[in-house]
Amino acid sequence: MEHSEPHSPGLIGSLAGVAKNSLRLVLSRVELAALELSEMRNHLVQLAVLFALAVLAAWFAIAFGTATLIYLVWEALGWKILLILAVVFAIVAVVLIMSIKKLILQGKLALTATMAELKADRDALL
Repeated sequence: MEHSEPHSPGLIGSLAGVAKNSLRLVLSRVELAALELSEMRNHLVQLAVLFALAVLAAWFAIAFGTATLIYLVWEALGWKILLILAVVFAIVAVVLIMSIKKLILQGKLALTATMAELKADRDALL
């Protein structure tokens, strides 16, 4: 009975194996990126709808509240109430912009898992 050692694939076989594994790696990264992009798209749609509804409700509240406030205090303050309201609305706008900036800086709209995997792949190859 002959005992044969496993046959080594040679240079061409090794290169084909490396190419096949590289292609599998690229495909898995593309699938991960596609999955994260679909999740991000869903979050962006949800954020856009909620933002639109909030803006609409805020406009109605601001319009009716401002009209009521101006009507009630016009006798006492006159034109000064318009200046006071302008300052209040400017402060509210700054607070809202800071909140939006904070949301963006938290990285919830980034492809964190995909970027981590690509960095790990780059480190492994280099």
